[in-house]
Amino acid sequence: MAVRNSLGLVELSSIGAGFLVTDTMLKAADVELLLARTICSGKYMVLVRGDVAAVESAVSAGKTCGDFSVIDTFLIPNVHEDVFPAISGLTKVQHLEALGIIESFSVASLIEGADAMAKTANIRLIEVRLAMALGGKAFATCTGSVAAVNSAVEAGARAIGKKGMLVNKIVIPQPRQELLSEML
Repeated sequence: MAVRNSLGLVELSSIGAGFLVTDTMLKAADVELLLARTICSGKYMVLVRGDVAAVESAVSAGKTCGDFSVIDTFLIPNVHEDVFPAISGLTKVQHLEALGIIESFSVASLIEGADAMAKTANIRLIEVRLAMALGGKAFATCTGSVAAVNSAVEAGARAIGKKGMLVNKIVIPQPRQELLSEML
């Protein structure tokens, strides 16, 4: 069986096109549908997982089908394993060390940034929040040593910045523990 460690996303400005793109992507290749839903500001996102070739085919078909409605896309081969639970909100953190936050105008660029964070330094992704009740923006949080969080946040911000989608990047060296309960 093929390794299903690649991630692909198509972010659209049209909800109707989102349904069509979802169907097209699922018919184009053997991929697993992780998320297909409306997101704030009247957008729609389709997130799939599979082997590199399948995800590449699905994203390509989605881009073609979505045409002018496509806002952003990505294909991340060999996505860091911490990204999946962070997107699902399943990461459990008992104690905050330094806290890092990256914020993006698009879901696609934020996931790319979160993957860069996880691959750059020894940090723990806490959450990848995707445009729900955020006015279409997205953000990711991580914790670890100050040095690791600084490196991770810089890498994530660079990845997002390549697409011109960076809203902000923050590192809090000694956050109050009350922040953890507010985040989750």
